[in-house]
Amino acid sequence: MIADVRKLPTAFGRLWTAQTVSSLGDGVTHAALPLLALTLTRNPMALAVVTAAGTLPWLLFGILGGALVDRWDRRRTMWVADATRAAVLAIPVAAAALDVLSIPLLAAIAFLLGLGGLFFDTAGTAYLPDLLGRDPALLERANSRLRSAQTAMSGFAGPPAGSALLALGRAVPLLTDAVSFALSALLVRSLPAAPPPTGGIRESLLRQARAGASYVFRDRLLLGLALRPAVGNIAFLAVETVLALFAQDRLGIDTFGYGLLLTAEATGGLLGAGIASSLGRRLGTGTALTCTAAVEGLAILGLAAAPNPWVAGLALSFCGAGMGATMVLGPSLRQAIVPAHLMGRVASTSRMLAMCAAPFGAFLGGWLATTYDVRTPLYAAAGLLLTMTAVTATMAGNRRVEAALRHAASADGPSHPESELPEPLQS
Repeated sequence: MIADVRKLPTAFGRLWTAQTVSSLGDGVTHAALPLLALTLTRNPMALAVVTAAGTLPWLLFGILGGALVDRWDRRRTMWVADATRAAVLAIPVAAAALDVLSIPLLAAIAFLLGLGGLFFDTAGTAYLPDLLGRDPALLERANSRLRSAQTAMSGFAGPPAGSALLALGRAVPLLTDAVSFALSALLVRSLPAAPPPTGGIRESLLRQARAGASYVFRDRLLLGLALRPAVGNIAFLAVETVLALFAQDRLGIDTFGYGLLLTAEATGGLLGAGIASSLGRRLGTGTALTCTAAVEGLAILGLAAAPNPWVAGLALSFCGAGMGATMVLGPSLRQAIVPAHLMGRVASTSRMLAMCAAPFGAFLGGWLATTYDVRTPLYAAAGLLLTMTAVTATMAGNRRVEAALRHAASADGPSHPESELPEPLQS
């Protein structure tokens, strides 16, 4: 692993602050939205609709969104997306104040927030290597800090705050998230501009999108990195869809306790993100990713069998640790080995695979809970995650990772005509 020899630039601090503020608002909404839905219905399938709606933009626009990001100014894309999400949240705030909230409205808002997230996340993933000069060590450090902040705010501080704010009024958590998006937009707007897009802009959007998707599917390592979160999202959304119901009905947890349960997961995520770089250095990135897959599966199995809230919280903390480390190691590796002009499309293709799997996981969780009982989705999720351990071991092993990093380091540079895309590593 390359040693850390350079400091992160000052501009990264503003990017980190923007994400920290926005993630706090996301954490508030993450806890408040399912609780809001529970005030309207206790039908697991209706809850699944709200959960799945936020992931549908990736299914419908994922690859095209990445192609657009590779054409657009990435910094501008980020701040416009956040400003738009702040405006969108004014709708449910008004509906809550007028007492006209409904499941269809919550699903529509989740969809629009997901669409904004598609453009913000894709542009942010593509912008970071530009900001850091594609340095693998700096990327790993930066992603660790970003992931730690996201986990701490969206999981550790946000959920209890969301539960508490909900007690003050149904509009309060959503208004808090809107303010966080607005502040994030202002901070992102102050960042340095990214280099202009190079090559292929006159080509059709569909052709550019296909080129990015093809680059992922032709590279066994990139495909493995993409399949890992795809299978994981089926499992995690199956759990998330019924978690509030599971917590209330099987563990006897009240509204505030549910926020604390999510905080336990976030605490583990914070630890996992913090030790990810060390884990990668000691075990190798490939082996580390295999170990985190196993930890996640065993943790969800423990959650399903938990006899009380304390065991459930411990299981979720281990699951969060595995997820936190994975979300640092996987994206950092991808950002280090993918050519700059393809980064938006590769990132969006990988994320699309993950997010397209999520609605299936949400509806699977709702169906299993309705057909059997509320624990069944958790056992099914554990089986999927443990199966993913074997896939990770074969497609993203240490030898393949090291070969990909050498291949990227020996490449001529990021500027390639779209008609002459660089060959991905096939080994």
